Amino acid sequence: MTATEDRLRARGLRATRPRTVVLRVLDDAAATAEHLAVAQVVDRARTALPAVSTQAVYDCLDALTRTGLARRIEPAGHPARYEARVGDNHHHLVCRECGRTVDVDCTVGPSPCLAPSDTAGFAVDEAEVVFWGRCPDCRAAQAADPGPTRTTASQRQTPREEAR
Repeated sequence: MTATEDRLRARGLRATRPRTVVLRVLDDAAATAEHLAVAQVVDRARTALPAVSTQAVYDCLDALTRTGLARRIEPAGHPARYEARVGDNHHHLVCRECGRTVDVDCTVGPSPCLAPSDTAGFAVDEAEVVFWGRCPDCRAAQAADPGPTRTTASQRQTPREEAR
């Protein structure tokens, strides 16, 4: 029995070959601080298990997330990403251009590191913070080829304003 199989069983999951492979993919990605989209998990899982279906990977990711072996993050406007870094208090930096996602440790304290002004009766146990910006690669690419400036929603004109 491997350590990966032991972790699955400790969370009440059967250590099937697809689950073991998907968890190893996430563990390998964690070693390089990667946050993988489902397509990336599928591609990497197929190197060890060529016949694994995309649906089987989705099912594995769901089971791993539900049992706390993986974390799903969903930055607005980007595909969901998965990571094996769980059980600690960290947040994410997300590049607006390419979607690169980077872990950032919470500097305030234990989870939840932020407290809402009103809990509305909830027992708050986690605060999810996403910091947005442009990664160094995208900033360098923009500096090398500034091209047209990006227009934000607040800068866009309505058709009526354009007609004036």
